[in-house]
Amino acid sequence: MQPKRTVVLGFLGTVLDRGKGNQRWSAWRPTVSLCQQDDLVVHRLELLHDRSQTALVDILRADIAAVSPETELVPRVVDISDPWDFETVYGALHDVARSYPWKPDQEDYLVHITTGTHVAQICLFLLTESRHLPARLVQTSPPRKGGPGAYAVVDLDLSKYDRLAARFLREQQEGLSFLKAGIATRSRSFNTMIEQIERVVIASKSPLLLTGPTGAGKSQLARRIFELKRARGQLAGPLVEVNCATLRGDAAMSALFGHVRGAFTGAVNERPGLLRKADGGLLFLDEIGELGLDEQAMLLRALEDKTFLPVGSDREHHSDFQLLAGTNRELGAQVTAGQFREDLLARINLWTFRLPSLAERGEDIEPNLELELDKAGRALGRSVSFSREARQRFLVFARSSEARWPANFRDFNAAVMRMATLTPNNRIDIATVDGEISRLRAAWSQTPEGDLVRRHLGPRADALDRFERVQLEDVLKVCRQSPSLSAAGRALFASSLAQKQSSNDADRLRKYLARHDLDWAGLHA
Repeated sequence: MQPKRTVVLGFLGTVLDRGKGNQRWSAWRPTVSLCQQDDLVVHRLELLHDRSQTALVDILRADIAAVSPETELVPRVVDISDPWDFETVYGALHDVARSYPWKPDQEDYLVHITTGTHVAQICLFLLTESRHLPARLVQTSPPRKGGPGAYAVVDLDLSKYDRLAARFLREQQEGLSFLKAGIATRSRSFNTMIEQIERVVIASKSPLLLTGPTGAGKSQLARRIFELKRARGQLAGPLVEVNCATLRGDAAMSALFGHVRGAFTGAVNERPGLLRKADGGLLFLDEIGELGLDEQAMLLRALEDKTFLPVGSDREHHSDFQLLAGTNRELGAQVTAGQFREDLLARINLWTFRLPSLAERGEDIEPNLELELDKAGRALGRSVSFSREARQRFLVFARSSEARWPANFRDFNAAVMRMATLTPNNRIDIATVDGEISRLRAAWSQTPEGDLVRRHLGPRADALDRFERVQLEDVLKVCRQSPSLSAAGRALFASSLAQKQSSNDADRLRKYLARHDLDWAGLHA
């Protein structure tokens, strides 16, 4: 693997870098000094300057070539009408950061903050601290007794700069909105989770694990995480997505790690594999719990060493990717059952976020309805809306305990699309909504209830022992199918009743539900 090239981005020092005649060699010039360091090779110097300073740029080009032939000087004209106006300078440098072709997998970036006006130095600091410039800061200082002087790479301890970080609140909100697809979500717990994800995504290259039920939006969030990181110049490679549930046997090894020609019957050509394709980018392994143990072992090595062996090869390949994993399974339980490697779970479990089901986000159904209706309209090529009464009727049903949404947003999206397609005159009326509600009730009556424990307990379900969880699941099914608390108690304690060991079945059931902070009214709200 080729070592990364060092690239420096900084302003031309119109005073300090100038010098006069041959005497300039006895003066300390920060930009030249940076290229004279024995332990720092600058492969490319991106020199920001005003259009009027081209003559000085040419002098610096010749001087740097004399002291550091390895350095390529690339002048970049940045016309700033007022170099002491914060908004003007920040806007110009922000444009540079957004348009620059960052290659973080091939190049290591330093931002030189010794030259330029104080306003420019502050703006460079802010853009580096916010990761718009995916770089570290470097400062140069004059010599005490001759020589080129010294340099120091600045370690940004972000906790020290709370006031400066406040300047980026607006941009952070834009990032949060992007991760939420622009939806003004109202669930406090969901919004808090998205805020944490945004901070982790910007600051870390460690694996992320997204858990939650099928259809909760893991794939969509993964794509938005990739787009956010790419917009910040943190990824040069692609997003590679794979549903591990579709990989089986030798095909799984080959798809992930590639194979050489002749590795097995039918391997007539070499296959690079998805890990190599994801080099420098983001690898999203959805349903990672479906991988076999052999594939898990290979993946663990690729995460730790950035190397792996294609099927049938004795030559290692390198891939530096960030892993984003998704699952609807309880990986801890799979570890206990011997179906998932404990060491791999420990490696990918640093940042784990559970996406709630749609039923757990009742307050977010209304804003998501607007998004899905807009998507349906664009798919159908026409503008679709609800009448006020129809919209209210659908929302009341969608937020009720009767609305199970077992496939979460997939069910929700399908329901909106059907109403938008069937509605007369592009306006969804009550008759169309009533028809869809009947369709959903019929479909859900033919399918299992799903995970009732998680539906009613939310994240608290993870703290239950498996024995207790199975028992509670059965109790909840009986309660939902019974017309009254007494009827549910009679069904659950029929044997005790027959032996006259139970005197008050309803009270016994009420106390059992209370142990889990549940009540009959809440189950049938």
